[in-house]
Parts: sequence; structure tokens; C-alpha cells
Amino acid sequence: MVSFPPCKINLGLNILNKRPDGYHNIETCFYPMPWTDILEIIPANALVFSTSGNSIPGREDDNLCLKAYHLLQKEHKLPAVKIHLHKIIPTGAGLGGGSADAAHTLRLLNSIFQLNIAADKLMHYASALGSDCAFFIQDLPRFGAGRGEVLTAIEISLKGKFLVLVKPELHVSTEDAYANVNPKHQIVSLQNTLIATPIDRWKDVVKNDFEESVFKKFPEIKAIKEKMYLLGAVYASMSGSGSSVFGIFNSPVSSENFSGLTKWSGILH
Repeated sequence: MVSFPPCKINLGLNILNKRPDGYHNIETCFYPMPWTDILEIIPANALVFSTSGNSIPGREDDNLCLKAYHLLQKEHKLPAVKIHLHKIIPTGAGLGGGSADAAHTLRLLNSIFQLNIAADKLMHYASALGSDCAFFIQDLPRFGAGRGEVLTAIEISLKGKFLVLVKPELHVSTEDAYANVNPKHQIVSLQNTLIATPIDRWKDVVKNDFEESVFKKFPEIKAIKEKMYLLGAVYASMSGSGSSVFGIFNSPVSSENFSGLTKWSGILH
């Protein structure tokens, strides 16, 4: 069985405060994007995990797909499977590609072995794997609170908009990004701001709190955002803790404006 784990962008990202457990409370809107990996899982005589496409940093045993399998196997006594991941979504980009792969592993295993695990239970499993994993259980726009795992529906649509996603050859450490951010109390909820404000006015009121420190360290990322606006974006932002940047346009623009960089562009449906 095959699935296509998508990436996500963050429409706003406010860092509210640091929690006693060392994590931060945030508020953000996760929005799914059709830039996808390809994940195949089939029953097998022994557990096998393989990859192709973009290289994946870290030890194979630490891959979230395997962690997702072992998490379900522990409670549901799953038989062995062969997992193959063709990696297309860039890593270290703030796009949640690894989290998507983990969540879709849970979804595929649930389907293949007819475990009949409800979505909310799958989201519980997913949140144990990573703060934004639960979002990818349903791949719908969601407002995220807590560490990002507390999800609620939000009426946001980018349908018909042309989006450009650009990933420079830079790696932003999420740990470093959090270490350098200054948490801020928000008077107005980001959720209310997104709903009440037209997209062409988001530029003035919808922020990503990681940008201030990340742009100081990596001015190349700031330059990409500025170029999005020069090309006519109605809104542009870094996604997550970076290093990718997205621009929302009312009409198509040539992605060749970012030649030499990893990129995706298209109209959202």
C-alpha cells in the first residue's frame, strides 16, 4: 500500500512561553502542502526499511517511520513489514516532512492490518513521536496550541492561490532556534487574527517569531522572503524554524526566480 505524505507550512507562529518540561507553548496554523514524499508498506517475512531520493540525516534506527512501526507493534503485535520511503521533501526545512512520514506510517499500518484505530487515537500515538506529527493524521488546516499537538479546526483556505516554497542549502537547528527566541505574550489570538484579517493584510499582523533570530544568523533566508515580496507575494514567511520560505501569490510567478535552490510551486486546489 502506498501513500503520499505531504509537507506543511506555518501560517504565523507565536512562541508564547517556556514550559516546565523544557518545551515551549506556541500557537500556529498548520496548512498542508502538496509537496510530498512517497511511502510504501507491504507485509514481509522480516522488518525491512529502505530509502531512496534525498539523503536522510541521522541513524536509520532513529527514523520516525521505524519508530512509528515499533510504537504500534508494541500494542498491536503487528507482523513484519517492508517499509520503503522515497524522500522528496527537503529535511531541516521547517516543513515537517519527517513528521508526515511518521504519521502516514501509522495510517498505512492501521489500514493494512485493519486495526480500526480511530483518528483521535492515531493522533495520540502520533503526538508521542513529535510535536507536529498529530497534524498529519488528517492533513487538514488546523490551529495548533501547546507544543503544537493540541489541534482544533480552523476555517482557513488558500484554494486558488499560487504558492512558491523555497529551501536554501542551509540547515537551521530547531534546538538553536528555540534557544534564541524571545517568548512574547500575545494580546490577540493568532487564530482570531487569521480568521478576521484578509490574506493581503497578513503581512502586517501575522508573524513568525523565529524569523528575528534566524534572519540575524542567516541573512540569506531573509533575502528570500524579501524577494518573494518583490515578486508580488501578498504574504511571505519562513515556515516553522526554517530554513524554507514560502510566498502566497494571487497569480503564478516563475520559480526560475529562485534558480539553483530547492523549490516547489503550484496552485492550491
